[in-house]
Amino acid sequence: MTMDTPAPRSSLQATDYSAFLQQKLATQPHSVMSHVLGNEQIWVKRAGVPHGTGRYRAMAMLAGLLRLDVLRPVPNPGGPAAIATEVRRLQDLAARGVRVPEVLAVQADGFAMRHLGRVGEEAHSLGNAIDRTLRANDPAAVLLLWQQGLDAMTHVHHQGTCLSQAFARNMVRDPTGAVVCIDFEDDPAAVLPLALCHVRDALCYAHSTAIYLHQTEMLPEARERWAAWVAQGSAEMQAVLATSIRRMRWMRHLPPSRRLGRDLQRVRAAYDLLSQ
Repeated sequence: MTMDTPAPRSSLQATDYSAFLQQKLATQPHSVMSHVLGNEQIWVKRAGVPHGTGRYRAMAMLAGLLRLDVLRPVPNPGGPAAIATEVRRLQDLAARGVRVPEVLAVQADGFAMRHLGRVGEEAHSLGNAIDRTLRANDPAAVLLLWQQGLDAMTHVHHQGTCLSQAFARNMVRDPTGAVVCIDFEDDPAAVLPLALCHVRDALCYAHSTAIYLHQTEMLPEARERWAAWVAQGSAEMQAVLATSIRRMRWMRHLPPSRRLGRDLQRVRAAYDLLSQ
C-alpha cells in the first residue's frame, strides 16, 4: 500500500467523493492506495482479479478429514464481488455500532474509505502494537492490548454478527487507542452458522496473538481471561469450540520452539491458550 504526497487543493470539492473515487480508480497504479484530498486522507480500493476455487476445495477436503467444521472455507471470489461484499459488510457493521472504516463512495469496481489515523500518519494494527510492546519488555501492557482485541471481538459478537478474519493484523488502533476492524472481503455468516463464525473468530484471534502471551509469560493469566470470555458465549458456540479443541489435541505434540517454523509455533501457542 502506498500513499500520495499531499498536494494543493484542486477545484474538486472535498465532499465530492464519488468524482474523486472515479478519478483515482482510473489512474492509481496499485489496487489499494492512500490519497490526500484537501485536509483528509482517503483510501481507494480497486477490485482485483477474480479468485479461483481450487484452494477452497482443498480446504473443504482438509476440514472433512480433520472433522473440523471451523475450517470449512469461506469463499472470497475477488473482483467486483469482493468489493460489493466488503462495502455491504462495512455498512452493516457500522449500522450495528461496530467500529469500522467509514465508506465514502462506491462504484462496482472499487470504493473509497476514510483513513483511520491522522493525515500522513500510519494507523498501526493491534498486532504491531503488541509486537512493539513485547520488544519494550512490558508484559502487563501486552496483556492489556490482547484484552482490548478480545473486548472488540466480544462487542462484534454481541451485535449478532462476526468478523471476517479476526487476526490481530485486521484490528487497527485509531488515534484515540480504540480498535477498528478492517478487511471484510468475505462474509462467513453467509455460508456458516453464526456460532461457528464466532468460534472461527476466536481461533483466528488466538492463532495471531497467543505466541505473544507465551513469550511474555502471561499465558496463565490470559487463559483465565479466555475461559471467562468463552463462558459468556452462547451454549452452541461453547459446544462448537469444545469439539474443535478436542479434535485439535494433536497440536499438543508440536514443539514450542521455532524448530518447525514460526507458523507451527503459533499453532502450538494457540492450543496452549485454548486448552484448559
